[in-house]
Amino acid sequence: MGIYLNPGNQMFQESLDSEIYVDKSTLITYTNRVLSTRQKYVCISRPRRFGKSMAAQMLAAYYDRSCDSAGQFDGLAVTSDPSYERHRNRYNVIQLNMQNFLSQGKDVDGMIRRIEIRLCYELSVENPEVVFLDASDFFMCMEDVYTQTKIPFIIIIDEWDCIFRIHQEDDEAQKKYLDYLRNLLKDQPYVALAYMTGILPVKKYGQHSALNMFTEVSMTNPRELARETGFTKEEVMALCERYDMPYEEEKHWYDGYNLRGISVYNPRSVVMSMTGHDFDNYWTQTETFEALRVYIEMDFDGLREKVIRMIAGERIPINTEKFQNDMRSLSTADDVLTLLIHLGYLTYDFETNEVWIPNNEVQKEFINCIEDRGWEIVMKEIRASEGLTKSLLRGEEDAVAAAVEAAHDRFSSIFAYNDENTLASILVLAFYAARKGHVLQREYASGKGYADLVLIPRPGKGGPAIVLELKMDEAVSTAIDQIRERNYPQLLLEYSGEILLCGISYNRKTKAHACRIERLEKTSPAPGGTGLSV
Repeated sequence: MGIYLNPGNQMFQESLDSEIYVDKSTLITYTNRVLSTRQKYVCISRPRRFGKSMAAQMLAAYYDRSCDSAGQFDGLAVTSDPSYERHRNRYNVIQLNMQNFLSQGKDVDGMIRRIEIRLCYELSVENPEVVFLDASDFFMCMEDVYTQTKIPFIIIIDEWDCIFRIHQEDDEAQKKYLDYLRNLLKDQPYVALAYMTGILPVKKYGQHSALNMFTEVSMTNPRELARETGFTKEEVMALCERYDMPYEEEKHWYDGYNLRGISVYNPRSVVMSMTGHDFDNYWTQTETFEALRVYIEMDFDGLREKVIRMIAGERIPINTEKFQNDMRSLSTADDVLTLLIHLGYLTYDFETNEVWIPNNEVQKEFINCIEDRGWEIVMKEIRASEGLTKSLLRGEEDAVAAAVEAAHDRFSSIFAYNDENTLASILVLAFYAARKGHVLQREYASGKGYADLVLIPRPGKGGPAIVLELKMDEAVSTAIDQIRERNYPQLLLEYSGEILLCGISYNRKTKAHACRIERLEKTSPAPGGTGLSV
């Protein structure tokens, strides 16, 4: 057993021995399926602290022929797969963390030199029966071991993209690195599986799309591995029951990463929340928000407005296809937003091509980034939202109308003033403080239409619920009438208690705003009844 060649299963045992271990061994079912096929090249990209290294250590423990890992996998999901026994502990495994080698070697040449010296040594020590044609040539050593033992290699590369993050401006180093990986991996008979992990997908580099043989599994397209990317709803619910934590609050803080229709939670944050028995910005503590700030302050057309709309809870259309998979070649707002998806600050719907802020934890990070940095209009609105929310809850119609009008005026320099969707976005920002006790829903569907904004009390936070309807160039009473006619409060099926109906109208000619507030009580309805009372 070596350090990088056949490293054993000790690191995976540390994961198993941790207080919280969530079984993601079904990843092995996938890698077994692509072993020694044209699909044997897999690149997994996802944000920091989303379990990439743990998964790499699990694969190393499973395939490494220098150890017996049967006991470690007893009871895990992969053992029910027919391929499990056939491939367990049958391969030579090379496991490399490129960032460690880069920090020791200082540059790409030094990194490659250290890798080859170390692995040539371990190959010779681990295979004393093999005759090496040239014990100093790494590629030839790999070929000699495979030719004489007939045991192929599983090559696991963690932090594969460190070159593109650390040496962002060094094009020559990046090309040299890509060429090296291509020569090491592509069409080599000794490779049974090449598994790489990083934050960024494979770099697009003109003719140096050297790694185009890789199947890319990313935050924009997780393919069939969505459930292996983070914690699922069922896994988090089980942890909440085990640690006596409120599931709805856990969902509010850490859920929201949309992976081909499957919603996953941030693993690092869930683990820290469970073991600490609280709710905090745990994942974002692994990075300074300066990294986020640099990107959202880039002066690309429309970027600031898109960020504001996402802070207000909107989903923004995006084209992710032109992103060059690095942190430097950014020329449009879509490039920046795509990078933020890969970094974990945004999430993405593959079917609708929309992007948004996933959860409360990341939402707070965006607010931290824009405070006192030229985003005064947004921050002023967020700070003023406490008073507006209180006015609404007290039924102060004139105060609500005046506050909404002031917010509308402040944002007129950023958004199209007379656009109804803009006013809805401004309202979400204006009621930002309500997020402390409510879940805000834009365009809340009912069988008869959509409520413009619904504020649903979060469990344990108390009511009332709020249904808000906007009208342009119509009397404010029509907004309240529409809520009643479409029976919007019946959408709040899980809620019994007071409901505020709030109608807001805006006259585009006079630029005047009006507000009407009514209070209802929602109870369990009698047969044929509505369950509503004034």
